[in-house]
Amino acid sequence: MQFVGYDTGGPGLYVSDASAGAEENAAVAEEPTDVDFIALEAGAELAYTLEERHCAGTITESGHVACADPSAPYCPQHRSTWVCAKCTGTCLKDEMDCVEPHAVYLAAFAPDAFKVGVTKAWRLETRLREQGADRGALLQTVPDGRIARELEAETAAEIPDRVRVPTKRAGIHRDVDADAWNGLLDRFGVDDADRFDFAYGLDLSDRPVAETIATGTVRGVQGRLLVLDHGGSTYAVDLRDLVGHEATPEATTRDLQASLGAWE
Repeated sequence: MQFVGYDTGGPGLYVSDASAGAEENAAVAEEPTDVDFIALEAGAELAYTLEERHCAGTITESGHVACADPSAPYCPQHRSTWVCAKCTGTCLKDEMDCVEPHAVYLAAFAPDAFKVGVTKAWRLETRLREQGADRGALLQTVPDGRIARELEAETAAEIPDRVRVPTKRAGIHRDVDADAWNGLLDRFGVDDADRFDFAYGLDLSDRPVAETIATGTVRGVQGRLLVLDHGGSTYAVDLRDLVGHEATPEATTRDLQASLGAWE
């Protein structure tokens, strides 16, 4: 089996029945294989040992098409780039298709990492949760994506448009700096009605250990970060780091770094 994708909204992991996905010297498997979904609900038990990692292939309507290319999580053939993410107001597509209301927003990640972003207006709260934001705020709703990207680019001169997963993981056990966040919102004149607070039920008092494992009891998922309790320690796993790994359905016996809580 192979981890071939993840869903931060579910949340969960997509698992293919494929092993190596193709013959050792072949590039892509000919026949799609079934894909299962492993729900990552709080309290769920995971017991998988990670094996070699290679391209996760692609998921189609017919199933998972495996790929044996050693590049991970995706080889050049299966790596996709969402062109709209690069847009700053000049459409990069043959024909502009973002003609519906878009929201320009701010997101906060504890304790004090802030970013600006754009999403379709109806997906605002969902998009904030997908990123694992602790707090969010609507700056403005505009008629289409082009205008939204222009405003985002202007705001990004002052506030970053990206916060990396290691930064999110470093503060996942902390609260947002309320003074810094509220000061930022006041500068942009954000009304109380346009503010969002999120809770993910992780109940962390210490920073979890950064690790890539799939064994333990699920505490929860915040954005791409899966938080697991295992062997008296708490770990934060980037779901993307699991993609491409083959796995066997048994708990890992690998020695892992212990968290501070394991020694209390």
